[in-house]
Amino acid sequence: MCNVVSLTTSDISTVFLAMFLLLLSAFLGGKIFEKIKAPKVVGEILGGMILGGSGVGLLFPEFMSSLLNGFPEEGKVLNLLYQLGLVFLMFSSGFNTNITITKKNAKNYGLLFFGATIIPMLAAIPFVDMFYNNFVGSSPNKISFTLVFIISAAITSIPVISKIFFDIEMMNTKYSNMVLTVSTIQDLCLWILLNIAISIIETGKFELVSLFTTTMLTMGLLLFANVIKYFIEKYQLKTQKNVLSVSFLVLFFVIFVLSKLNINIMYSAFIGGYLMRALLPENNKNIANIKDFAFSLFVPIYFALVGVQLDVVHNFSLARFVVFFVIAFGLEFIGTSGIMLFSKFKKKTVISLGITMNARGGPGIVLATTAFAYNIINIEFFTVLILTTMLSSTIAGYWLQHYKEEIKDEG
Repeated sequence: MCNVVSLTTSDISTVFLAMFLLLLSAFLGGKIFEKIKAPKVVGEILGGMILGGSGVGLLFPEFMSSLLNGFPEEGKVLNLLYQLGLVFLMFSSGFNTNITITKKNAKNYGLLFFGATIIPMLAAIPFVDMFYNNFVGSSPNKISFTLVFIISAAITSIPVISKIFFDIEMMNTKYSNMVLTVSTIQDLCLWILLNIAISIIETGKFELVSLFTTTMLTMGLLLFANVIKYFIEKYQLKTQKNVLSVSFLVLFFVIFVLSKLNINIMYSAFIGGYLMRALLPENNKNIANIKDFAFSLFVPIYFALVGVQLDVVHNFSLARFVVFFVIAFGLEFIGTSGIMLFSKFKKKTVISLGITMNARGGPGIVLATTAFAYNIINIEFFTVLILTTMLSSTIAGYWLQHYKEEIKDEG
């Protein structure tokens, strides 16, 4: 028998009040940032930040405690909403993943991937010891921390960049197609590294056999998804009806099965979305219903709760944040723009790529929240990573809006 824990009317009303204020803060913050032509996600996090320990929670701690910790089980309820936001965010990213490389653009795409991923990751390694003691979490592991640190120097956001391209009418240009394709390949590689970091934390040790197994399993999942996609397309097995139900079935079943293989929820949701892309007929609009609902409820709550956890008053060093931001932004910019000098792009395009690939957005937030949840990093590094994501995404948005006409036809 299932023992369902009953909440009192007072408990339920507290949860709904918390959801109302989280959604309101995310909505208002997002709208303000849309008005000033900045990434909406940054405003949603800022809204939660103002509601949390850096704003209302600082001035009225008892009120915030009664709101977010009003009864013993509330933390679990809000964490479930938080996890659903992460799941649907990654599901959407997986569904929108499309890798398109031709002989004509392969060289430029290869250069961009190497410059935006390999160079900043390798260049970040010497800086690990500078931040380790101040940023490591309660489950200290040098290898896991190093992986998170170097990922943070290279990660690029597909959702935020896509939203920026849509807003400034640059989507489906040569430039946007190049950035999104390379970002997709980059994020897949970085999710694999993050999955390895989590595996090391969970097992408590670093083993080459375990590393190889985790890597092959994670990569194999994507290959397996492509095999399924091939047979679905070959035998025309695409679903025409009950798209919403099938989507939820695929998502939850994939998460359950992969969790048994020690694959974290984040990557499992991504694979679920990737599989749904194969199951749906071309240009199917029904999946938009899931995205619209999730991005109106769960995802804003997720971003707002991320903001609530930020505390720039306690356990935070502005100096360390500035140093880290300069290093992370600088390594990605130098690696990307430096290697793209070997292409035939104009100087303005080379500089734009260095700034564009710095937009860390959603994946940067997922990296921070996941690493913090597994105690790989502490609250200060979590805050630093979120603030770095917010600032770098805002810079990229404004830069692209200003120079879009000069760069959109290069790719």
